[in-house]
Amino acid sequence: MSHPPTSIKPKLAAAGGSPLAERMKLALDYDELTSCMRCGFCQPSCPTFKETGLEAASPRGRIALMKAVVDDLMVPDESFHKQMDLCLGCRACEPVCPADVKYGHLLEAARGAMEEQREHRWWVKLARHVTFKQLFPHPKRMRLVGAGLRFYQKSGLRRLALRSGALKLLPRELRQMEEILPEASSSGVAERLGSFIPAQGKPIAKVGMFRGCVMDVLFTDTNVNTVKLLSEAGFDVVIPETQTCCGALHAHAGELEQAKELARSNIAAFREADVDFVVSNAGGCGALLVEYGHLLRDDPEMGEAAARFSLKVKDISELLVVQGRLDSFKHLSAEDQPSVTVTYQDSCHLRNVMKAGNAPRDLLARMDRIRLVEMEGADRCCGSAGIYNLVQPDMSMDILDHKMEHVKETDARYVLTSNPGCLLQMKLGIEREGLSDRMQALHVADFLYERLSKGFSKR
Repeated sequence: MSHPPTSIKPKLAAAGGSPLAERMKLALDYDELTSCMRCGFCQPSCPTFKETGLEAASPRGRIALMKAVVDDLMVPDESFHKQMDLCLGCRACEPVCPADVKYGHLLEAARGAMEEQREHRWWVKLARHVTFKQLFPHPKRMRLVGAGLRFYQKSGLRRLALRSGALKLLPRELRQMEEILPEASSSGVAERLGSFIPAQGKPIAKVGMFRGCVMDVLFTDTNVNTVKLLSEAGFDVVIPETQTCCGALHAHAGELEQAKELARSNIAAFREADVDFVVSNAGGCGALLVEYGHLLRDDPEMGEAAARFSLKVKDISELLVVQGRLDSFKHLSAEDQPSVTVTYQDSCHLRNVMKAGNAPRDLLARMDRIRLVEMEGADRCCGSAGIYNLVQPDMSMDILDHKMEHVKETDARYVLTSNPGCLLQMKLGIEREGLSDRMQALHVADFLYERLSKGFSKR
């Protein structure tokens, strides 16, 4: 069952407003705040509203709270912070909004203002500093982390930790994630394939592969399979060495200035590579990449370059369907492959921000002997939402449990998705429901490559 957050009881603001209110006045777009018509169309699409039934836990409720703070009608107290933090940021409210309110932009701006005013405990400050500034932006350091995780997984330390009960000292949500953590890698996609992978046949276009930070350590095989699929479909693939973390986790956590710095670095890296498209295989990363234009809209030096960069960003499924040579894919998918039933769990950001939610479905529909069974509520967030399942574990697990009720109804052999966080969350759901013997969660790129790789090797 859900544990509803404390309901908001607005306190009259002191004269002149609070420091956070003053910061929010500068950070939030007031026209966007006032665009909300309070029609309520967003409520059925909002996971936290559906779980709690609280107005304050809906998009229009949160927008009303933001506006009340900006208008000095209420003090942004602890309950205000809780409601902003409780939002998954899935942005399912945006496609159904008749006024086209950019709720995600408001939420990130509000969280950025909140972060500037927050006083964290020393260990939280340290953890945020190490994670956001010293780790994610540095690919070499991430690979060292990958090497350490791989040693833990392969050396016997993990078995020792399980047998000794040492893992029981961890919080429940961390224990659960440890159980379904994929094999880590100390070498990323560029180390395994090189920085340039030519197209098979005449090149259609030159694409830059966005490898990500966590993706390249925990999902290296997915990155490798993504590049191989692109090459087989007719694309020259470049993996720029100087690219870095996309900044999505930073933006979601209120570290907007750091997110902007990462955006500038990535724009420069892919501009130097002179690519026609920037390809992502992670919906969460792609959603911020495609919004670099908005993120850097006030940057006099990078604003125009950011807007051009955003136009080039495509998810792998979208690029394969719209531009790729897929005729041979269809033939290869039938060779020595049994028919299989799959279902698809949407990546919220791929669907709601990149507007490419149908691309993976279209791609699967072009393959022989694949039966796609639509899951009820596939477009509803699975509860992963970056690190949401770690910082809001109760709400996350409530959402996941309801999701798994619909997953079981499909009787699918594979649950496919297009985002690493969603993939881990669905793996966790399968484990929690005891379905591992008859169901597996896979990234779409991995599933397709497994189906097609035998045919590729015969060419």
